[in-house]
This record gives sequence, structure tokens and C-alpha cells, in this order.
Amino acid sequence: MKLSDVTSTVEKIGFPLARPTWPDSVPRSAPRRRTGLNYDHEWSRRYPVRLARAMLLDNVALPLSRVVASTRVEGKEHLRGLNGPVIFAANHTSHLDTPLLLTSIPTEFRHRTVVAAASDYFFDRTWKANLWAFSLAAIPIERTKVNRHSADVAASLLDDGWSLVIFPEGGRSPDGWTQEFRGGAAYLARRTGRPVVPVYIDGTRKILPKRSSSDKLPLGGSGSENRAGPGLRRHDVRIVFGAPMRPVEGEDARKFSARIERSVGLLGEETATDWWRARRNAASGAPAWSKGPDASPWRRSWALDRRGRASDPSSYKEWPPEGS
Repeated sequence: MKLSDVTSTVEKIGFPLARPTWPDSVPRSAPRRRTGLNYDHEWSRRYPVRLARAMLLDNVALPLSRVVASTRVEGKEHLRGLNGPVIFAANHTSHLDTPLLLTSIPTEFRHRTVVAAASDYFFDRTWKANLWAFSLAAIPIERTKVNRHSADVAASLLDDGWSLVIFPEGGRSPDGWTQEFRGGAAYLARRTGRPVVPVYIDGTRKILPKRSSSDKLPLGGSGSENRAGPGLRRHDVRIVFGAPMRPVEGEDARKFSARIERSVGLLGEETATDWWRARRNAASGAPAWSKGPDASPWRRSWALDRRGRASDPSSYKEWPPEGS
């Protein structure tokens, strides 16, 4: 008997040999999506997976990251003496920010840290969700609006002893200057009582930048970020950890988020100038350096290249030039 004959016979007999049919008169609910915010990532924090990920980060990702980037890490002294999980809030200009930051975090935090990743970008397909959940311990979050489910998951992990890496800008900067921070990190800090460690990452955009909208390829997705980028180019990178921050009495999440943003921007100005000049400018009430000049895109890019060179901090020059 041919296989087609067997299949035809089973279909004729029906249930229980074949899948039961659904009555046309009964409404049928849509199948639940297993991607996006509904992705089940609990498996990625089980011990065997954690062990495999630790080996991947320490023995593969760390050496490879040092091949593409000569990384200089500063401010680790701010992490000494911290007990329990923390929230690492960093600027975001490249897809390399996450692996470079993870491999720069001290080991006592690194192997028990999850990464807040955009559900519409990193978790839109099952294979991608599995990849990022395994390699980065990524968890899906909603970045375009406040989502209670995302916040509950992140808060429960912080309460369970997991540190969190979050990029409050919600996505990679289109031009290298810092975008306005969203309130997720501040909200979680207020809710869980965990400190926020501001982090500034400088130089990754020179290695793997986000492509402009004119260079995008029609590969699908949310449209907010491009899925293809240019080849890697080796460049120096600086990762600077700041002093832990906590909300003060009477400070709501919005004000605390603005203070976190200023702290990250101050660390960024330090990388382009020096500690003294950055604080002098901040004390003078000058506009935030991290936002860049209010000018055309080409001039913003020009100003960033002149002021934001990780490999040569002495290249700092005042912007705009005197007499302009």
C-alpha cells in the first residue's frame, strides 16, 4: 500500500486518528503568538544554559570583542561594594554596545545579568528570540510605549537577584548624539529599590554604525531600525561606569530619568574632554553636550567627529568655533 493511500484512509476515518475538525458555527480564537512580548524566556536562566552562556561570553565573545575593538574600561571602582543586582543604563549607538558592555561588566555581575531588548526587533521571529535569549540572556520589552507586562517581568528579575542592562533611548542613535531617555530605568529603580549605574559607551559607532534611512534595505521588520549594516572597522572604544544613582525623596520617575540622562551625558563629555572641563561646563549651566548642537545633520555629524574621539581625547575643540 502506498503512503498516499494510508494518508487518504486516515483522513477518511478522522478523529482520533486525525486532527479533529472545528465546527463552522463556533468562533475560533486566534492562536497565541510565541514571539514578541509573549516569548517564554524562562529557559534561558536555567543553570545549564547559564553555564553555556558564561563559557560563550568569557571564551568566545570577550576575545572576539577585543579583536574588533581596543576597549578601555573606566570607573569599575564605582561597582565595588555594591550588593545585589543593579540597573546598567547606557547610551546606544551600535549593535556592538551590548556584547562589549557585557564583556566589560565585572564577572560578579556579568553571569547574572539580563538585557532588555526590543520585542519588535529581537523577538519578532522564533529563531532570533532563541538566539538572543541564549547568547545575551535577553528579555523582550516594549520600547514604543509603557507596557505593564514588560515592567513586571523586569522588576521580578531584579527582585530575584538579576542585574539588568537597559538602553533608555529605546534604540540606536541615528546620528551618534544621545536621544531623550525614556523612563523605564528610573521607574524600575523606584519600584525595586535597586541603584542605577550610568554607563557611557564611546567608539562603537565607528566600528558598526547604524545606517541612515536612505541606505536601508527592504528586509521587513518594524521599520524603526535597519537590519543590515556595513562591515566591521576596528576602532578604539571607551566604556565608562559612573557612580550608582538612586532617586531622592520626592523625585518621581520622570525627574529621575532626566538626572540619569544628564549623568550619562556627563560621562560622555568626559570621554571627549576631561573630568574637570566636563564638570565646569555642567556647573555653568551650558546646554547638555550629549545632545549635540541644534544644527543641520551634516553639522551635527561634524561636531561629533571633532568632539567625540575615544582614541584622542585631546582633540576636543570648542563648538561652535569662536567667531561663528
